[in-house]
Amino acid sequence: MKADFKGATITITGGTGSFGSTMVQELLASPVDQIRIFSRDENKQDLMRNSLKDDRLRFYIGDVRDRESVRKVLKGSEFVFHAAALKQVPSCEFFPKEAVATNIYGSANVIEEAVAAGVKSIICLSTDKAVYPINAMGISKSMMEKLAQAIARENLFSETNIAITRYGNVMLSRGSVIPLFVNQILNSQPVTITNPEMTRFMMSLQDSVELVKYAFNNANTGDLFVRKSPACSIQTLVEALYKVLDRESEIRISYIGTRHGEKLYESLMTREERSFAEESDQYFKVPLDTRSLDYEAFFAKGENRQPDEESYNSHNTHRLSVDEVASLLEKNEEFLKLLDTQK
Repeated sequence: MKADFKGATITITGGTGSFGSTMVQELLASPVDQIRIFSRDENKQDLMRNSLKDDRLRFYIGDVRDRESVRKVLKGSEFVFHAAALKQVPSCEFFPKEAVATNIYGSANVIEEAVAAGVKSIICLSTDKAVYPINAMGISKSMMEKLAQAIARENLFSETNIAITRYGNVMLSRGSVIPLFVNQILNSQPVTITNPEMTRFMMSLQDSVELVKYAFNNANTGDLFVRKSPACSIQTLVEALYKVLDRESEIRISYIGTRHGEKLYESLMTREERSFAEESDQYFKVPLDTRSLDYEAFFAKGENRQPDEESYNSHNTHRLSVDEVASLLEKNEEFLKLLDTQK
């Protein structure tokens, strides 16, 4: 389907977060009728209200864990961006039940109520940590994906289109390591690196918005979308930051070791997904498995196909050099704003 936001009412769960704030500004530049910001933090809502001052914004205090508050905000909505989640690896490791409550049950509330409300399209935001997950955050987001696909499978002929977008590391989003590194460099402190060979995808917030827009315009229900992204090692990122900050002669690095729940590299698609994904210039689309609930399809039938592709990960995608990362940072609006606050 093609998403037409003209005159539309759009809901963003977790709307005051990094993605939500960027998406709101993108949508306000289009002829939308109303944007509903749904989140728990009244202070962040107040800051957004006073910063943007746009009558098309409506602010709803609520929690995805509370089905009634979800039902109220989705009534009359045509499009939904589901970005609300617990995203920090350490907090989810320490409090996994909270990750389950928000990322799994909360997501089920949003998706099921979107179907019940007759929403035209809902995009659920996921993460590379959901692929081969090793921590509670990744496991909970992987289960969110499974829920979205199961609900899509159960409602193939519903008027609601359900799709998933999977992101790699988004630069300068909440929890990004870049502000920490910048602060350490500007204060002449050694930069703390876990493992210099660790690689991460490098996406901008605008890239994440473009991925969601692409999914809206190209999804059949249950499809999962990945944007092709370059990556770099953490060592390369630090050296690029020293270069951009004109501190190349002062490089000081402290290697602290890999933290609990961290991977050497992140994957955006499994080998199995990549073997049947549809590929375009900038994106991969993994279609929904539409098999019925016939258990024989799982126990008595198989395929003579073995995945011959590697997973799509931050080790085998295009690897950026120090100069390329520096150039990427110098063009990044959020990074430039960060530097302004440090002056």
